[in-house]
Amino acid sequence: MIYVIDHNDSFTHNVVHQFSLFDKVVCENYNMINQAKLEKASTIVFSPGPGNPKNYPTTSRIYNKFKGKKKMIGICLGFQQILFCEGAQIVEQKKIYHGFQSNIKVINNKSLFRKGTNFKVGRYHSLRLKEPFKRKNFEITMRCLKSKAVMAFENSKDKIYGFQFHPESFLTNNGNFLIKKILSA
Repeated sequence: MIYVIDHNDSFTHNVVHQFSLFDKVVCENYNMINQAKLEKASTIVFSPGPGNPKNYPTTSRIYNKFKGKKKMIGICLGFQQILFCEGAQIVEQKKIYHGFQSNIKVINNKSLFRKGTNFKVGRYHSLRLKEPFKRKNFEITMRCLKSKAVMAFENSKDKIYGFQFHPESFLTNNGNFLIKKILSA
């Protein structure tokens, strides 16, 4: 079972629909977590959402409790939330990307995806990871070709993955492929 933590975002239900192609999904608000269901889940997904990761201490506690024990995937705010929990700085970016399609590239040969592969993805964010970011077992795996912003990371040891972009968006080509590959890792 996949447990999706909803951060009050309209995209969350699109995320639920996408993940339900691969397994049973339970979705609950970050303020109304069902601990029994969370404990039973094999995968935890941190949804997109408004605001800054520091505004979601409950999500941070869940991440810290289950790191290395369950597969975790962060999308947009969820991506930022995971990195924030790992000590990263999340900052405003100069340009806001809401409903924007970008070309991104796999830059790391440790990725589940083949180095050099390009994807077109849908972006909906005003915050970004401030670099440099170095954390044991975390690999930056994808970047925007134009802005060079980090678009994905992987921690294959602890089975933690994140996308700054929205794989469930119609602007993302091959979004189901990206999710399927991570779920099968």
